[in-house]
Amino acid sequence: MNAHVHTPAPLAEDNVGAWLKTLAKYRQPRIGRSAFELIVTAVPFVGFWAIAYFSLVYGFWYGLAAIIAAAAFLLRLFMIQHDCGHGSFFARRGIDDWTGRVIGVLTLTPYAYWRRAHAAHHASAGNLDERGVGDITTLTVAEYRALSPMNRLGYRLYRHPLVMFGIGPAWLFLFKQRLPFGMMNCGAPPWVSTMGTNLAVVTLAGLMMWIVGVGPFLMIHLPIVLLSGAAGIWLFYVQHQFEDTHWSIGNDWQFPKAALHGASHYDLPLALRWLTGNIGIHHVHHLSSRIPYYRLPEVLRDHPQLAGIGRITLWQSLQCVRLVLWDDRRQKLVSFREIAAAAA
Repeated sequence: MNAHVHTPAPLAEDNVGAWLKTLAKYRQPRIGRSAFELIVTAVPFVGFWAIAYFSLVYGFWYGLAAIIAAAAFLLRLFMIQHDCGHGSFFARRGIDDWTGRVIGVLTLTPYAYWRRAHAAHHASAGNLDERGVGDITTLTVAEYRALSPMNRLGYRLYRHPLVMFGIGPAWLFLFKQRLPFGMMNCGAPPWVSTMGTNLAVVTLAGLMMWIVGVGPFLMIHLPIVLLSGAAGIWLFYVQHQFEDTHWSIGNDWQFPKAALHGASHYDLPLALRWLTGNIGIHHVHHLSSRIPYYRLPEVLRDHPQLAGIGRITLWQSLQCVRLVLWDDRRQKLVSFREIAAAAA
């Protein structure tokens, strides 16, 4: 005779306090699975890098497919670095930190410096009073209208897709992360992180240039870094810059609500979900950042009511690039065109 199994009643979407308790059971990583995820990401990255190099004999364009594939796996390595920063990949701080530091040399991202900035992002996402750390700069309609014409132009250029996803990755990964901007006066740790990473990057790049040559190294690795960087910035963008995201101010801001409704569920095709480390299940990640990325699908499987919160498809996400200002009155992101029409 089968024993009766009690199934708890599904939680309401907005019962965010209960969600925190419910999601706690998914926080424990499976060490073997974590090691497997690292291997099946790092080995293909190295393999596609090598294929791109040997393809140069026949011309750059023959290696382009391998460069794109290597960029995809470098992006996935960054997702592992991201989980290490949250202490969720191995759930052993020393192992997570050293894994993150090593991957940071490949992603050109100083691990400890980035981890600190990212923690500030998680602690303040959706709070209009705490913008500016680890975020895409977003102005309110009132703030934009108060700008001078020159500053309006600067903001419009900053939010232009060619700048955000074209120039942005080069600026962020090649230049900005070489110094601890925003933490210059925060003591030694940010400087040790950035300078240590810089030294390791120079050492590894010098070794690779000695092995394969300066030209081949730059022809292969620069496109890989820039392509993966552009994809990473795009993912971070659409995870918070969607029409019905949640922002609030002052005492109205509450972490659980901002986490669940201020981040999207970017519902990607299966292959892209795997390559991006399920980072599209971003609302659950913000609500419980200690859940390993490979366990996030379990949460949606066991609690399907979460799947519809903040859900955007790949096609819908393409429309998000026009959303650039927070409208306090309508509590939603709006476009420059909407603001101009309202003014007219």
